[in-house]
Amino acid sequence: MRVVYDPEADTVVISLRESAIEESDEVRPGVIADFDSAGEVVRFEVLNASRVVQNTREIQFAIAE
Repeated sequence: MRVVYDPEADTVVISLRESAIEESDEVRPGVIADFDSAGEVVRFEVLNASRVVQNTREIQFAIAE
């Protein structure tokens, strides 16, 4: 799993695994889920992240494998 904050886009991307993305859907306002060809979630993207994440600086380099 990898978590990255992009300050220019103000997004947090939570990648669960590496896989080709076949489809994306806004599952909640401001939350996009990306799916692979089997319909499994590959990653989430949180838009306007600085509004919902308390300290984006802490997650900017947070990477867990």
